[in-house]
Amino acid sequence: MQTVLISGGTGMVGGALRKYLVSNGYKVIVLSRQVTAGKFSFDNSNTAFAKWDVKKQELDIAALQQADYIVHLAGAGVMDKKWTADYKREIIDSRVESAKLIADTLKNNANKVKKVISASAIGWYKPGENMHTEDEPADDSFLGDTCRLWEESMNPVMQLNKGLVKLRIGIVLSKDGGALKEFITPLRFGVAAILGNGKQMLSWIHIDDLCRMFLFAIENESVNGVYNAVAPQPVNNKTLTLTLAKKMRRWFYIPLYVPAFILKLVLGNRSIEILKSATVSCKKIMAAGFSFQFKKIETALDNLLNK
Repeated sequence: MQTVLISGGTGMVGGALRKYLVSNGYKVIVLSRQVTAGKFSFDNSNTAFAKWDVKKQELDIAALQQADYIVHLAGAGVMDKKWTADYKREIIDSRVESAKLIADTLKNNANKVKKVISASAIGWYKPGENMHTEDEPADDSFLGDTCRLWEESMNPVMQLNKGLVKLRIGIVLSKDGGALKEFITPLRFGVAAILGNGKQMLSWIHIDDLCRMFLFAIENESVNGVYNAVAPQPVNNKTLTLTLAKKMRRWFYIPLYVPAFILKLVLGNRSIEILKSATVSCKKIMAAGFSFQFKKIETALDNLLNK
C-alpha cells in the first residue's frame, strides 16, 4: 500500500479526501497540531496522525519519510473571519509558511515522495464573464495575490525532481459544510436568497469529483502543472439558488434578492468573494484524461441532497 501525507486533512475537503484515498487502497497520514510528537501508528482505517507546527517550522520527519505522495491543503479559511490586516496576513502566511515547511523538510531529509499535489483556488482569476484558463496571470487583488504567493511557495518542490500539481479549486459543493450549507440555511425557512443581482457566475465542483481529481493527479505521472478544479458547466448565483430551492421545497419558497450593499455591510471586504463572477474552464484537466461524474448542477444537487 502506498501512503499519502495530507496537510489540512481535518477540514471539509481533507476529511472527504482522507476517506476516499483509504477506500481506494491507500494509507493516509494527516498532519495535525493537535497530536503529541513522537511515534505514530495506523488505526484500523489505515489512517494515522502526525505532529507538525507551522509557526515553529517543525514537521514529523518519520511521517514524511513514510509518504509516497503529499497533498497540501492547509490554510486559514478565507471566509472564516473579517479581513482585518492581521487576518489577511494569517490567510497568506498559513499557506506560504506551511508550503515552505513541506518543501524544506523534503529538501533536507531523505524521502521517497514522488509528487506533491497542492491546493490553490480560482481566486487567482480576475472577475469577468470571459472563460478563464490556466495560463492567465493572477488578478491584482488580495485573493489574486494570495493565490499567486500560495502557488509560488510550492515551486521549490520542482527543484527536488519531484512532480508538482496545483489544483485551482472552485466552489466546493458538499453535504458536510462549505458553500452549500450557506445556500441551504435560508431555504429551511422558505427563503431562496439570491445574492446581489444573481448574475455572477459560479464555477463549482462536487466534492466527489474533487477527491477523484486529487487521486487522478496522484496516479497519473504525466499530470503536472496547474489545472482548474471546476465542473464543465458553471452557473450563475440565481440559477443555483432557484434550482436548489425547487429541489428542496418544490414551489413553496420565496425568492429574495439580498442587495450588494447589505452583503458589504455584513461581510465587509469578504463580500468581494460572494459577488465576484468567474467563469473558469476545465478543458485542460479533461484533455489530460479526467472525466467528471457531476457535470451539471442539477445532478450534483440531486446527489448531495439525497446522501
